[in-house]
Amino acid sequence: MELIKDLRARTGCGVLDCKEALQEAGDNIEKAIVILRKKGKAQVAKKTGRDTREGVVVSYIHSNNKLGVIVTVLCETDFVAHNAKFQALAHNIAMHIAAADPLAVGPDDIDEKLLNAEQQLAQEQAAESGKSADIQAKMVAGKLNKFKAERALLKQPFVKDPTKTIEDLINETVQEIGENITVSEFTRHII
Repeated sequence: MELIKDLRARTGCGVLDCKEALQEAGDNIEKAIVILRKKGKAQVAKKTGRDTREGVVVSYIHSNNKLGVIVTVLCETDFVAHNAKFQALAHNIAMHIAAADPLAVGPDDIDEKLLNAEQQLAQEQAAESGKSADIQAKMVAGKLNKFKAERALLKQPFVKDPTKTIEDLINETVQEIGENITVSEFTRHII
């Protein structure tokens, strides 16, 4: 029982989940944590397809009053929309947008014209390298992928904890709350 209490304190998971993980791990608490994380990722994957029609619109105004963000973060139910953890997530996302200046929610949402311009620049730089055509193609693809990761909100490292992306932060909250969460849209205003 003491191991279950300790595991619950460290992971925030339910009693039954902790008990099953400890049994599977042979009472090894570190292995049980890994098992619970894997199980949590599987749960997040199951919830990803669910509709998100409730949520909140959050605003963030920077201390200099010259930068503001409005972001719409959605969940499945009105009950979760009023949850303190969900609202804290939405606020953290708004602050991150103010600091990191993403162009779009996901990599596939970035404007095609901007991607074409970036690809053209990457192709010019690759051509200047004098490397073979197949190496140049890999260089261009790598630069485009890096650009998308740097400029898409979900792929950016969270400004408060760069070891996690915004997508990781959302998935952790999905795991805790038990509902799908999505970022619908955002705008960033600066003077």
